[in-house]
Amino acid sequence: MTVSALTRPGERDRLVVKFSEVDWIFVLVLCLIAGAGALMLFSIAGSSWDPWAAQHVGRFAFCLVLMLALAMIDIRVWFALAYPIYGVGVLLLIAVEAVGDVRLGAQRWLSIGSFSFQPSEVMKLGIVLALARLYHGVSAERARLSWWLLIPALMIAVPVGLVAHQPDLGTAMLILLTGVAIVVMAGLSWKIIGAGVAAFLAVVPPFVLFVMHDYQRQRVLTFLDPESDPSGSGYHILQSMIALGSGGLLGKGYGLGSQSQLNFLPEKQTDFIFATLAEEFGFVGCISILILYAAAIFMALRTSYLSHSHFGRLAAAGVTATFTLYVLINGAMVMGLAPVVGVPMPMLSYGGTVMLTVMIGFGLVQSVRVHRYAEVTSGKGSFV
Repeated sequence: MTVSALTRPGERDRLVVKFSEVDWIFVLVLCLIAGAGALMLFSIAGSSWDPWAAQHVGRFAFCLVLMLALAMIDIRVWFALAYPIYGVGVLLLIAVEAVGDVRLGAQRWLSIGSFSFQPSEVMKLGIVLALARLYHGVSAERARLSWWLLIPALMIAVPVGLVAHQPDLGTAMLILLTGVAIVVMAGLSWKIIGAGVAAFLAVVPPFVLFVMHDYQRQRVLTFLDPESDPSGSGYHILQSMIALGSGGLLGKGYGLGSQSQLNFLPEKQTDFIFATLAEEFGFVGCISILILYAAAIFMALRTSYLSHSHFGRLAAAGVTATFTLYVLINGAMVMGLAPVVGVPMPMLSYGGTVMLTVMIGFGLVQSVRVHRYAEVTSGKGSFV
């Protein structure tokens, strides 16, 4: 849409109508979560906006504007771009294997001049769009059980394998679980689901023993017995559990968390910010932020339910599944219920890459809401 087009009264009115269809309560919930993150980052930096809180606020403001702009894009444009985004994501992951930057022992980044990024973040959205388009218009019988299921299985396996090889087990797990969630929501047979769970449980032990890198295997062993190496590999999780327990019901008070303020808690601004919140605001603070997360998840799922197209329903549900997995994995990791895999708490933790990925995904969710009555077909169609 050009600037001159926006000067026409009809176009302005249409844009106003689209903005009115955005779920503004959902936007408010996201602002509250990001605001809580900024407050925590301000606290753990010693009541200073530098080095984390100010950047967190600035990044969220940019991402919020981007989300609202993406919400105005017709859902049929997302449909048309689904396979190209997935294809570009796979090509970028292959490029990482060939010319990617190695940092901290992992080859996960591509650099273009002074700009560097992780292509695996592109795939978090690409897998959602591609599978949603694949299942759009597919019969229920084919979605439940047939040789055709090899196609979505391959679409999931390729990026998961490439990301795991970098190695980035946390992101690979997110892509795998998101893809599986979409396939299940599309109508996968319960027989296949049961067989898949059994196969997964059978594969886990040999995978841990013979496929994982040494440091990944050590993370699993540390998860099973963190006290076996309290000053080494078990240090992170033990300090996190100390912070969680010391907060009690109401917490020690804002800015008074000893684990974070005295730097006992590693990665306090990213992976373990939820433990910092628990120490300063206690059980009540944890429940409050989890209620906000639950509200965001519920509203995103409601948007999925309201969509008149199968593509829109699966795309919104897939983005919501990714967001939910972020929350569940980070929460379980902080509480010692899962190995430490480097998955941050979305919108709360410091970090621009995950925030950008999540907000682009929510831009897609809001696009589904704004254009929920649009008829999505495989043909060109007309764009509203």
